[in-house]
Amino acid sequence: MKLQGMIRAVCISPAKGTVKRPIEKGVFIPGFGIENDAHAGKWHRQVSLLSGDSVDAFNRTGADVRDGDFGENLLVEGIDLKSLPVSSLLQAGSVTLRITQIGKECHSDCEIRRRTGDCIMPREGVFAEVLTGGEIRPGDTITARMPDPDRPFRAAVITLSDQGSWGERVDESGPAAAEMLEEAGYEIVERILLPDEPELLKRELCRLADQRQMDLIITSGGTGFSPRDRTPEATMAVADRNAPGIAEYLRMRSMELTKRAMLGRGVSVIRKGTLIINLPGSPKAVKESLGFILDSLEHGLKILRGRASECARK
Repeated sequence: MKLQGMIRAVCISPAKGTVKRPIEKGVFIPGFGIENDAHAGKWHRQVSLLSGDSVDAFNRTGADVRDGDFGENLLVEGIDLKSLPVSSLLQAGSVTLRITQIGKECHSDCEIRRRTGDCIMPREGVFAEVLTGGEIRPGDTITARMPDPDRPFRAAVITLSDQGSWGERVDESGPAAAEMLEEAGYEIVERILLPDEPELLKRELCRLADQRQMDLIITSGGTGFSPRDRTPEATMAVADRNAPGIAEYLRMRSMELTKRAMLGRGVSVIRKGTLIINLPGSPKAVKESLGFILDSLEHGLKILRGRASECARK
């Protein structure tokens, strides 16, 4: 894969949902984005990028798209950006960007889709945060660096609770899971509180695994016998592969503490390079469950990342 290219255009827009227009130079602000760009802010999609080849291929279908029309801040020649993994670094002069997301949910009412009937940003757009600031101009060289293979594992925690999402109860299980993971060295990238709605959970699991490329997703809640408890079904619906040993071990160890653990329906699966594990909804059960498995998860996550080999115990 080619890791060096050139900046073809630097673009900004005054308002969200509108196309961007080229500027002579962009001033990049650490932890924020590009000066005077509507999408800048303290979030993970501070800068958007597209490969010039993708735009050129789109124009060969008969479209007439100019630089910035897809909402990209940086149009890059010579690097297939969408093939870079999340956490890759991009360097242009003094500016360092870290890729945080590949692709995004489509907005059907965006200006470019209304005009052309299609938009490549949801499929091929790359999003990044600004680590170090400076200026970038068209014609500048940009270099990509693959992520450190020994970087901390990235995790997301999703809590399923009708009452919690409605503000009728304070969620304690999600924070308990996040705290334990942080203490074990994980980077907690997102914490999400959802009602017990399977479609919402499936959408978030797909986004976190596909676009944000999490190493690990922990869910808490929705694993019991109540008609609203649908977390396992939603999780299995988005799985590429089953990883049943984790869920089986959790039930076995939890049975040592309470026979009611046999009623837990949580599953453990893999989607692409992401491990997804369902935990019960109580803070006590979350702490107990993570305590059972945290020491052994690292090896499995390294295998998913390609940093370890599967080997049988002799």
